[in-house]
Amino acid sequence: MKRLLTAVLLTGLLAACSPMTTPEVTSYALPGAAVFPEGVAYRAGSQNFYVGSTTDGTIFKGTLGNKDTEILLPPVAERPSAIGMKVDEGGRLFVAGGASGKMFVYDTATKALLKSFETPAVPAGGTFINDVALTAEGAYFTDSNRPILFRVARTVSGVGELTPWLDFTGTALTYQQGFNLNGIAATADGKYLIVVQSNTGKLFRITVADKSVSEINLGGGTVMSGDGILLSGQTLYVVRNSATLIVPVTMSADYGSGMLGTAFTDASLRYPTTIALNAGRLLVVNSQFDKQGPGLSPELPFTVSSVAIPK
Repeated sequence: MKRLLTAVLLTGLLAACSPMTTPEVTSYALPGAAVFPEGVAYRAGSQNFYVGSTTDGTIFKGTLGNKDTEILLPPVAERPSAIGMKVDEGGRLFVAGGASGKMFVYDTATKALLKSFETPAVPAGGTFINDVALTAEGAYFTDSNRPILFRVARTVSGVGELTPWLDFTGTALTYQQGFNLNGIAATADGKYLIVVQSNTGKLFRITVADKSVSEINLGGGTVMSGDGILLSGQTLYVVRNSATLIVPVTMSADYGSGMLGTAFTDASLRYPTTIALNAGRLLVVNSQFDKQGPGLSPELPFTVSSVAIPK
């Protein structure tokens, strides 16, 4: 009996000393009846992720293992919409402002606005600042309506100025009618940027050093309605929003070509837009854009799905 009691006590002690594990949550709820979320950013090494509302610019904070998210930044007139976003190692959140033509940088710890930017005069075709990717030297923002890639200089300690870094006119990437550049990702070494053109289903590689642009050879395949993208090692994940699919693309060593893999989905997905990676799972934003408009009713609550990556 004494040995049994000792074993029980030891087992309990070991359990108490074991590392905390995050409870598996497959769906995170966003408060609000008209959120229509789009972007998501996960802060590596933390339990936190961030999501934006397209309708009023609210930014939500989620905690892994807690199915209910909270409002980090309530809506303000200066930020009417929050689209793509990324958070860096210092907790700075870079946010694309959609049709406002603006970009924002926030301190997620203090909730302070560190800097905001407004793009140059908007042409007749309008603007839509859609997504952002981070390298050690800059934050790169796509514009879906005009052929310009914007760059905000950044370092570990500060945020610099905005420049219209690359004009795609005359390059391999030709803007067409409709929604053009959307998701953007940076390689781990910051040498290349990868972008998806939603209305053609094409992927392009941008070499940061010389700003050269080349189409990524997909062997004749496309990723039509490609939205958010995520690069993990040599695998690029592309969200095809209206198709409710996530497509893995195995990239070549120089990211100049890719092989389309088997697309996958999940029963919880509702017009997915953007993804973030956390420990072998994808945080997938369910925008429900197909349920937005007169006479349409979205399913409440709006959610972010946690989906396992197929092996």
